[in-house]
Amino acid sequence: MSDTPPGPGVPIARCFGWCMLGILAAFLADNYLTLWHRMPGSTAIADGAAPVAAWLQASLYAAAVVLACAWVFATPRVSLRVDALRIAGVNRYLIRGAFWAVLFVGVADAVVSFLRIEELLPLIVGETMAGELGKSSFRGSWVHWPLVAAGLACAAFSRSIGFHWLAALVVIAELLIVIARFVFSYEQAFMADLVRFWYAALFLFASAYTLMEEGHVRVDVFYASLSGRAKGWVNAVGTVTLGMSMCWVILAFGMGGKSAVINSPLLAFEVTQAGFGLYVKYLMAGFLGLFAISMLIQFTSYFLEAIADVRGEAGRREPETAPGH
Repeated sequence: MSDTPPGPGVPIARCFGWCMLGILAAFLADNYLTLWHRMPGSTAIADGAAPVAAWLQASLYAAAVVLACAWVFATPRVSLRVDALRIAGVNRYLIRGAFWAVLFVGVADAVVSFLRIEELLPLIVGETMAGELGKSSFRGSWVHWPLVAAGLACAAFSRSIGFHWLAALVVIAELLIVIARFVFSYEQAFMADLVRFWYAALFLFASAYTLMEEGHVRVDVFYASLSGRAKGWVNAVGTVTLGMSMCWVILAFGMGGKSAVINSPLLAFEVTQAGFGLYVKYLMAGFLGLFAISMLIQFTSYFLEAIADVRGEAGRREPETAPGH
């Protein structure tokens, strides 16, 4: 496919797709610099006399568009389907990393919470460290984030996406709650928190993977009877008007400022008020952001596949399920 010269209209579609990803990267970089490095943010240029740093942050978006278009015109022989596969491959890595991260963080935080409840933590790490591990900011910075990095490292070597294992872990965690409660009369807040933590990750992270595998339920009235080209138009228009727009709404409202619903818990390392529960509530707020990011990346891949279908390019992938499922 990559040896086939693209036809008319392909550079426009490729530019749109890569610009969408470039703007996403610029948005995340702008958000990071504003929140974690106390820079003014690109929106400060609307206030009039904006500092130079605000203009530099705003220039990230222009640079993203320029680099995306430059990449497209520097690789004119790359087909839409090859681009779509590359983008989906990046998303696969991101989703794998998220799976390993929530696995490591969930187990580690549950162990720390159990040891704190049973007053065993000071015996293992000392009084000072035990006190520090009782602070959400310390545990998040020195336990959770290193484990997230470890999860991303594992994703580079593990090529399978383990959502079936995460589903099994949710069942096992719930089973342990039942056994502990009714057999040993033992129940703690962190046990239910662990189930909710993994359950939320399962549904929010698996959404992009399900889209990747054409696994979402499609309410089919006319779609199955359409030609391949017509299906491509339906998918392309629906992806832009419904899918991508939904992701940007989540990102804009969830990460639009320090008090936004995603940013605020992350900045404060927010935790639940349930005694010795897990310290992962702030990460669960971040799940929504990661859901929007992974879905936007996958919608971009889906859009390029749809345009390839419109053009009748070879290599169209048919869903394995029956039409109208």
